[in-house]
Amino acid sequence: MGAKEGFLQFNRELPDSRNPEERIHDYKEIYKPFDAKKLNQQAARCMDCGVPFCHQGCPLGNIIPEFNDAVYRNDWEEAFYILRSTNNFPEFTGRICPAPCEASCVLGINKDPVAIELIEKSIAEKAYELGLVVPKAPKQRSGKSVAVIGSGPAGLAAADQLNQAGHEVTVFEKDNKAGGLLRYGIPDFKLEKWVIDRRIEVMEQEGVIFTTGTDVGFNIKAENILRNFDAVVLATGAQQPRELKIKGSDLKGVHFAMEFLGKQNQVIGGEIKENPISAKDKHVIVIGGGDTGSDCIGTSNRHGAKSIIQLELLPKPPKQRTVLNPWPEWPMTLKTSSSHEEGAERVFSVLTKEFVGNKNGEVSGLVLVDLEWKEENGRMQFVEVPGSERTVPCDLAFIAIGYTGPAQNGLLEAFGVQKMENSLPKSKEYQSTNKKVFLAGDMRRGQSLVVWAISEGREAAVKVDEFLMGESNLPRKDEGYYEIEEGTLQD
Repeated sequence: MGAKEGFLQFNRELPDSRNPEERIHDYKEIYKPFDAKKLNQQAARCMDCGVPFCHQGCPLGNIIPEFNDAVYRNDWEEAFYILRSTNNFPEFTGRICPAPCEASCVLGINKDPVAIELIEKSIAEKAYELGLVVPKAPKQRSGKSVAVIGSGPAGLAAADQLNQAGHEVTVFEKDNKAGGLLRYGIPDFKLEKWVIDRRIEVMEQEGVIFTTGTDVGFNIKAENILRNFDAVVLATGAQQPRELKIKGSDLKGVHFAMEFLGKQNQVIGGEIKENPISAKDKHVIVIGGGDTGSDCIGTSNRHGAKSIIQLELLPKPPKQRTVLNPWPEWPMTLKTSSSHEEGAERVFSVLTKEFVGNKNGEVSGLVLVDLEWKEENGRMQFVEVPGSERTVPCDLAFIAIGYTGPAQNGLLEAFGVQKMENSLPKSKEYQSTNKKVFLAGDMRRGQSLVVWAISEGREAAVKVDEFLMGESNLPRKDEGYYEIEEGTLQD
C-alpha cells in the first residue's frame, strides 16, 4: 500500500495552525490548508503491514489502507467511495475524531503513525470539490416509515442509512437546527457549522425530512409517533451531566459545560444575540480534563477570561507510552489540545473540596487539595496530601466530568422502553423492550465518541431494516468490504 518505502522516506506531518494569539479573536477553524504534495507523502507512509490493526481501532471499520493507497495514486474518486462505504460523514470525523485508528497503526510501534484523520478529512473535502458528493435518492420506496428522534451523529447516520434502504424517514429535533451535539456541543473552531449544513442539504435532497423545533413528548406525544410510524429510532444522546456533589455547587457562576458551549454556538449561529454566561475578565476554573473541558478553555479564551485553570483528578500522564501501556492499546499519554496551546494552567492530582461564595450568592473561590496516588490491592487509590489545601480565585466554574446517560425527562418511559439500574435503556441488538423502538448512540451505550455514534446509527439501521422487511441489504461493519456502483468510476 502506498509507496514501497514511504514510511522510511517521509516523517509524519500535520497542517500548521493559525497563531494562537490571532485565532482566539474568532471562532473559525484553526488549521491552515495542507499542501497537496505533502498529503501525497503522508498517504505514502501507509505500509503493506499484513494485518491492518487500524481496522480494529476504527469503530466504523474504515478500510484505511485501501483509501490511503488511492490517495497516494491521486485517485480521489476511488478513495471517496471506499471511505463513504463505511462512513456516512467523513467530513465530521476527519475534523473531530480522536483517531483511535492512528493509535492502532502498526507504524506506531516504533514511529509516528500514519496521519489517517488528516487523509480522511482531505478525501471528504476533495469529494465535495470534485462534485462527487451528489444527492442519490433511493430508486424505489418500501412504503415503510421511520421516525428518528434526535439529529446528532447517531440519528443522522441511522436516518441516512434507512433512507437509502428506501424507507420514508423523518428526523425530529428539539432544537432550531439539526446536528445535535455536532452543532450545539462542539465549538466552531473545531467544526464550523457550514460543514453540517452542507451535509443536511444533501440528505434533504435525498428525501430525508427534518422537523426541527419539535420536542417529542412536549410538542408531539410519543403515542402519536408510535401510531404514525412503522418504527422509531431513539438517538437523543447522553444528556444527563454527572454532578459534582460538593458544598457550594449551587452558587451562581457554577455551570455544567454544555450550558456554556451550547449557548455560544447559538450566538455564532445567529440564534441568540449573546451568551448569558460570560467568561470575560473572570477567573475561570474548568473541572475535568477531557475534550469538553478543553472546549471550555478555548471558548473562555475567546471571551477574554482573566485566567483559566483546568483541574484533573488523575495524575499527569506520561508523554510517551510506558511498558504497561503497549501498542496497540489506546495510548494513556498527555494530550495537549489546540485550546491548551491558547493558554491555560493545567493542574493534575487535585481534588475539588468546596465552592466558596460571596454575600450575593456568587461563586468567588474553590477549595482544592493535592492528591497522592498509590496502588493498593491492584487498584489505584488516592490520599489527600496534608497541608496542601488552599483556596483559588474562581468567578466562573465549568463542570466537565462526563455524562451518566440519557436525560431523565420521561422520554424512554413515554416510548415504553425499560431502563437498567444505571439508567441506560435495556436493549438487545439495538432493539428496546418495545419491539417497535430501537436505540442508537450515546443514549444506548453511554457517553462515547462521535465515530462510535455514527457506527451505532449504521448498525441500528440494519436492525430496523430487518424488522421492517424481514432482511436487510444495508452494509454491516463485520462484513469488511466495499462496493462501488457500476459506472461510477472511470475505467
